[in-house]
Amino acid sequence: MLAGELYDANYNPGLMQERIACKDLCIQLNNTPFSQPAKQEELVRRIFGKAGKNPVVVPPLWCDYGYNIEVGDNFFTNHNLVILDPAKVIFGDNVFVGPNCCFATAGHPLDAETRNKGLEFARPIKVGDNVWFGAGVTVLPGVTIGDNCVIAAGSVVTKDIPPYSVAAGVPAVIKKNLAVNKE
Repeated sequence: MLAGELYDANYNPGLMQERIACKDLCIQLNNTPFSQPAKQEELVRRIFGKAGKNPVVVPPLWCDYGYNIEVGDNFFTNHNLVILDPAKVIFGDNVFVGPNCCFATAGHPLDAETRNKGLEFARPIKVGDNVWFGAGVTVLPGVTIGDNCVIAAGSVVTKDIPPYSVAAGVPAVIKKNLAVNKE
């Protein structure tokens, strides 16, 4: 799975148990009152493989394994974050994620016979520092997003985005270079 090879996501008992354990933790987080931020942070740290200072996850959160997710300092996500993490998903420092966003490292073969066997592949997602995702963004397998980017609401990111870019659309394309006007 982590090597990027086809793996059995649907029928592998070990992977199924790992997903169940992660979903149980997500349910605990999603049902923890907002008046208990310390408990919320404790659960986030139990779910994610690594979390820097001040991680804030506004529930609900759903992920597959959790241990493949790493967030830097000052990570913030609004409601309804979905991270499909059979491969690593790494967020830098000062990343802000709007509501209803999805980061999906899992992909499925185009060949129906292979796909119907429950086989899939995974490619890591990497997000740099100081990145802002608008509401409803989807990031697909294997994408790297550079530092200081803005990904506009509703975008579907299918390819790498270089640093200091504003990207928008389906599929997302670069609309503006933020480094040009940098003081």
